[in-house]
Parts: sequence; C-alpha cells; structure tokens
Amino acid sequence: MVADRDEAEDRKPPSDEAHSAFTPPSGMDQVHAPEEDSPTSEFAVPQGLSPESTQETERSAFDPPRTYRARQSPHAFTPAEGVPVVRLRKEVPWQDQMRTLLRMPVGDRPVTEIVQRHDEAGPAVPRVLDLTLRIGELLLAGGEGAEDVEAAMFAVSRAYGLDRCEPNVTFTLLSISYQPSLVDDPVTASRTVRRRGTDYTRLAAVYTLVDDITTEDTDITLEEAYRRLAEIRRNRHPYPGWALTAASGLLAGSASVLVGGGLVVFVAAMIGAMLGDRLAWLCAGRGIPEFYQFAAAAMPPAAIGVALTLGASATNWDIRPSAVITGGLFALLPGRALVAGVQDGLTGYYITAAARLLEVMYFFIAIVMGVLIALYLGVQLNAQLHPDVPLQAGEGRPVLQICAAVALSFAFAILLQQERSTVLMVSLNGGVAWTVYGAMHDTAGISPVASTAVAAGVVGLFGQLFSRYQFASALPYVTAAIGPLLPGSATYFGLLGFAQNNVNEGLASLSTAAALALAIAIGVNFGGELSRLFLKVPGSGRGSSRRAAKRTRGF
Repeated sequence: MVADRDEAEDRKPPSDEAHSAFTPPSGMDQVHAPEEDSPTSEFAVPQGLSPESTQETERSAFDPPRTYRARQSPHAFTPAEGVPVVRLRKEVPWQDQMRTLLRMPVGDRPVTEIVQRHDEAGPAVPRVLDLTLRIGELLLAGGEGAEDVEAAMFAVSRAYGLDRCEPNVTFTLLSISYQPSLVDDPVTASRTVRRRGTDYTRLAAVYTLVDDITTEDTDITLEEAYRRLAEIRRNRHPYPGWALTAASGLLAGSASVLVGGGLVVFVAAMIGAMLGDRLAWLCAGRGIPEFYQFAAAAMPPAAIGVALTLGASATNWDIRPSAVITGGLFALLPGRALVAGVQDGLTGYYITAAARLLEVMYFFIAIVMGVLIALYLGVQLNAQLHPDVPLQAGEGRPVLQICAAVALSFAFAILLQQERSTVLMVSLNGGVAWTVYGAMHDTAGISPVASTAVAAGVVGLFGQLFSRYQFASALPYVTAAIGPLLPGSATYFGLLGFAQNNVNEGLASLSTAAALALAIAIGVNFGGELSRLFLKVPGSGRGSSRRAAKRTRGF
C-alpha cells in the first residue's frame, strides 16, 4: 500500500511554484539559461554570420566607397590635403581675387583666411553686414560698377570671417545674405541708395578703407572701420563751388577749340557753360529734379551760339558758332553713367545696366530739349545755322588739339572731384587718347567709330594699370580721360537737323552719336579686360582662374 501511494504522488503535476509557464514541457530539450557574465543584445550578430559578411551587406549612405584612398581620393570628396586657403597678399589687388570668387559657385569657393580677428564668440554678424552695406552704398552712389561694388562687399565680409555671403547689387538697392551652415537660418540685410553724387575723392577713400580691411598687415576692428567710414562721409568736397564753375567753362572752351574754334569761340563757349552751370546750381537749390537741371544748363551755350550766328550774319564776321554749342554739349554729356551702364551690361548685371542706360537716355532728352528750344528760336530769327563740319577745320592744328584735349581732361577731373594726385595722370591719359584718335582718323583715314573704340581701349588699358598700381578704383583714371572722345559734334548736328526740319539728317547724326558713345563704353571695358587677361591673377589652385559668367547661347 505504501508503494502504491508513493507512485501516485510521483504522477501528480508539479505545483505553480515548481515550474513557469515558459518552462518547456517534459520530454523536450531543456534550454540552458545564459550566463550572467555574457549577456546578449538584440543588436548582436547572430550565430553563423561573420562580421566580415555583415560589413559587405550592411552599409550606410555616408560610408566612403571601398575604392576610397586617402592619397588617391576621388573628386567627389574633399582631398586629403584639404581645401586651399586663399591669402590676400598686399602686392596683389584684392579686386582680382574677389571677382574670381564671385564668379564661382558657393560650394566651389576655397576657404579664405580670416584677416581681421575677432573674439572667441565669433564675428558680430549684424554689425559686419551693416558695415558691408554702408561701404557698398558709398561705392554705388559714387558711380562704381555693380561688379566692383559686389567685389568690395564680398571682400569686407570675408575679411571679418563671414565666408558664406552672397551680395546682390541693383541700381538703387543693395542686399547681402549670410548663412552660417546648411542647418542654420540665413541672415539677410538690405540698404537703399537714396542720394547719388560724383565725388571720386570719397570713392578713393572708400577703396583705401577696403584695402586696409583686406590686408593682414593692418588690424582694423569694427569700431575703427565705422569711425573711418563716418569720417569719409563727413569730408567736404576737395574743390569749392567757384572752382567747379571755372572747370565747367574750361571744359567747354577746350572742347570748342578741339572741334575747330578760335579764341573768340573759346571765350564764348566758356561763358555759356559757366552760365549754364550756375543756372543748374540754382535749380538744384530749389529742389528741381535733375532732368530740368540738365535742360536749363543746355540753354545758355546754345543761346550764345545763336547770338554769335546772328552777329556774324550782320557783320560778315567769319566765326563758327556751332563750335560754341558743341563745346557746351561736351560739358553736359553723361559719359560717366554711359560707361558704367555698358560695363554692367557686359559683365552680366542687366537690371543695373538697364537702369543706368535709362538714366542716360533721360539726361540726353533733357539736353535735347534745352538745345532745341534755343535752336528753334534761332531758326525763327533767321539765324544762318549751317551743318558745317568743324572737325575738319582743326586737322591742321595737331599740337593745339592735343593741348586742348589735355585741358579738357583736366577740367573734367576737377568736375568729378578727383584727388589732386590723380589729376595730372588722367589729363595725360586724355591727351594720349586724342593722339591715338587723331592718328587713326585724320592721318590713316579710319572711320570715327573704329578710331574712337581703339582710343577708348587705350584709356581703359592705362586706367586699369594705374588703378592696379594704386590699389584703387579705375573710374578716376578712365572717366575724365574719355572726355575728348565724347560725341558732342554729332549730337549737335543731329539736334540742328531736327530744328531745321531735316529729320533724316538729324536721325543719321544722332545714330552716329549713339554709335560713338557705345564705342567709347565698349572700348573702355575691353581695355580693362585686356589688362586682366595678360596680367597674372592672384591665388592658387581652383580659385586662381578668372571664370567668366556662363550665359545662354540661344537655347
């Protein structure tokens, strides 16, 4: 009995304390519990798989390819030697390097070295952007081209450590955007140019400031840069008002001699231009727009020319009144805005170029209105205004014409408020330009458009060389030197044709004037590009070549 009871107890199922629901039933292989000193994880490689096979099957998008080598890395990755650092050396103009970097995509631009140091917190981004915009405002207001303004803004921002900047310049609006990295929000600031004026002394001072900021030898903090910028804005013009009026008269008198006038014509053109300048100053003081200022300034020289014509007809006096009117037009033609507008168009800034050329058109229409009013009055008074050719009358006086060209460039430089140290150089450059034009047109018999283009190219070449030597803008060395080449005579004959109801002759002369103006602008720009083509561009590696802007080609 005892044996039967023990056997029955053995057949009873064990209690809940003896087994768990997860315990395998009897008759199945028992799984040994893992040891505590070797725990497993769900990320562990399963048994039967080797780590080598896992590396070939499990890859990430950020893993380098199997063919990647540190010494022979493919172009899709940063080279082992790193991205080249651009150093702005003192003996090389900063304009060349900045133009090269601006024409490259943001991702292809080499890393630049921070020239102006800052504290450990990093550069003050809002203040750097504001300083950059203020410098660009002074340059754009002074008549500088859009590409050069962007180059200056780009140089200042990179010098203070903001390398991922994108400046943008239009005719009246400047903006700059800075993005610290791909995951940070960009910071954008803008500034509007409200007033514009011609002062090349201020322009040269701004270029000197930018040159000092981008140079390692000078340590200019943001406070020092703001202080110098405030001094530049407060500086008065280098020449008083009476000197500007006298320079306007000298310019008109020299232009009248250049196209065949004598001493009486010189004095008459000088008086007419001075009266026109004072009348324009009076209109400006009353707040009258610039359009009417140009129209008012064009009336006195034309009126004096008509008066001389009436006096010569009554006394049989051999005089050329057309030279007086032509000289007055030389002092008013907007050559500076024309060159800047065409330069912006050739470098790809079409919006700014269109705005500048539209401004030139308005000024030209104003001059046409002022001259036509006087010419119509002369026609009604039976003034003998004949479309003679005064340029042919001056062919036998080459020395006098060269001296007149030098004097014209000298007066033009005074009107542009240039520094005294640059006036002599630009005056000689104007004399060289007229010598080239006279040798090609008068001696070789080449067309005036081609002769003007070549002479303007010489001006642009010399101006670019002078600016590189002085680390300054090329405008002070170019604008005044093209004064003798301005199409004053063709403009006068076109207006005279309209006044005498000879529309075909007037349109032909005005078309010639437009062709000469474009020849001047394109020649100046081509001369500057020619100097950069043969002169070594600073930098090394991918940033050394000066890439041109790629445009569409008809598709």
